[in-house]
Amino acid sequence: MKIGILGTRGIPNNYGGFEQFAEYLSKGLVEKGCEVYVYNSHNHPYQKKEWNGVKIIHKYDPEFKLGLSGQFIYDLNCIKDSRKRNFDILLQLGYTTNSIWHFMLPKTGVNICNPDGMEWKRAKYPWPIKRFLKYAEKLAVKSNKVLIADSKVIKNYYIKKYKKTTYFVAYPAEIFENPVEKLLQNYNVTKYNYNILIARLQEDNNVETIIEGTVNSTTKAPLLVIGNNNTKYGNYLKNKYNDNRIKFIGAIYNAEILNNLRFYSNIYFHGHSAGGTNPSLLEAMATSTLICANDNPYNKSVLNANALYFLNSNDITGLLEKKTQKSDYFMFINNNKEEIKNNYNLQKIINQYYDIFIKHSNPK
Repeated sequence: MKIGILGTRGIPNNYGGFEQFAEYLSKGLVEKGCEVYVYNSHNHPYQKKEWNGVKIIHKYDPEFKLGLSGQFIYDLNCIKDSRKRNFDILLQLGYTTNSIWHFMLPKTGVNICNPDGMEWKRAKYPWPIKRFLKYAEKLAVKSNKVLIADSKVIKNYYIKKYKKTTYFVAYPAEIFENPVEKLLQNYNVTKYNYNILIARLQEDNNVETIIEGTVNSTTKAPLLVIGNNNTKYGNYLKNKYNDNRIKFIGAIYNAEILNNLRFYSNIYFHGHSAGGTNPSLLEAMATSTLICANDNPYNKSVLNANALYFLNSNDITGLLEKKTQKSDYFMFINNNKEEIKNNYNLQKIINQYYDIFIKHSNPK
């Protein structure tokens, strides 16, 4: 099969969840004998035309000039190019900025979309954008033969609301082994004596809730806040919470460093409240960390009873005042690792995507 993947800033990952997924999936599909192309932003740090057998197509992306609105133009450039490629499968990751070009999608192959979450529910968006996102969701349903949801909650939503063929295929994660404690020296922390939060610094990830709960507690354990803080919201948080326990680290994309920081933390806070299954949650489960997650259906459908949960900053404060220790929750940690091994392992997910593509591809 000849497969195109668009909707990300490109691979190898230098941004977020969909990029990491595209990296895993494209490489895995190549290993199964597929011819795979991934669209990259023209200014992606990786400028070669091939990566681990995956062919890279760089297209002009004016986001650096126009902000998020530039993504609409980037997606248009990718879709226009895809019309010339004669793909058997065109996989779109997300629909936010590409669905308005639905009428330009190629007609020769099969269009499939992973819609991510219900973006119109996200608190960070004003109502006009929410209205647009709901319309974009309808266009994505209309213009794709099949949807692939990364959350059972999302799958059930699309089947119930749109009666659309929708599969559940999770994100992959790999069990982290062989930790290196000396990496902690770069962050002035010691094992099991700090807590950690890894997320984009935005309101619907409950970043402020977690920071506020920490500041209001008597804990001496630092909280490492990992995510790009050179933004309006990031600057707001840094100015408001001038507390030496709150360590704004910035963004880290090195998987080895992130995995070690997760592994040696006491509590990993996961504040994501919207969307489907977040890749960073699965990565936390795979790194033997104690997870305290926002109490919502998406997180609970993955973690079940194997995590602590919070709704507000008081819950965070109470958890820290109890001097909660990772060592007391061995069963949670072990169950989460088994869940990753059995249901979120990389090869299983690549096989599931491959089987869906085979099932729905047009015979030649």
